[in-house]
Amino acid sequence: MPYTYFYGNLWPMNTLTATKRSKTELLATVRANGMVPAVVYGAGIENTIVSVPAADFKKVFAQVGESEVVDLTVDGHTYSVLVQDVHRDPIRGHAIHVDFLAIDMKKKITVMVPIEFEGVSPAVKSGTGSLVKIIHEVEIEALPKDLPHALHVSIESLATNQDKIHVSDITVPAGVVILTGADEVVALVAQLVEE
Repeated sequence: MPYTYFYGNLWPMNTLTATKRSKTELLATVRANGMVPAVVYGAGIENTIVSVPAADFKKVFAQVGESEVVDLTVDGHTYSVLVQDVHRDPIRGHAIHVDFLAIDMKKKITVMVPIEFEGVSPAVKSGTGSLVKIIHEVEIEALPKDLPHALHVSIESLATNQDKIHVSDITVPAGVVILTGADEVVALVAQLVEE
């Protein structure tokens, strides 16, 4: 498996191989063969209908989500793509169609990135309040190579029921700019009210 140098560590590179498919091919047949129907569009490629191995896509998507670059190979050509949209089976939850957006690695892009909360709030630990997570993702702008999988927010600063964490309190990696309003509240502690 190829590896890439990322944040000072060696990580498996996120790669997928897609197969072009015919417009006449039944989607049910594609899925029955263990593939996920998909479309690729964007920089350097015309709208192309493809299919990707379901097991491979599930594994890669679990690592990258919608905010990290995937190397997608189609007919011997490799494109840098983001997972733009995933349609899921409403009952089983597995992917039934994927949109891949081909991007220019030299141009900044705008994406939504999830927030991962870390630590324990002293106010919650003492039993005086309960944690309320208001924002679960923020909009950022960065070069594709600088896109983080998630932004980490410590809730250990929430010591009283008056404390709040704002978007402006989030630390971002170099090259990343948060576009979501700086004054928006990310999390707070709500006072517990006895019934």
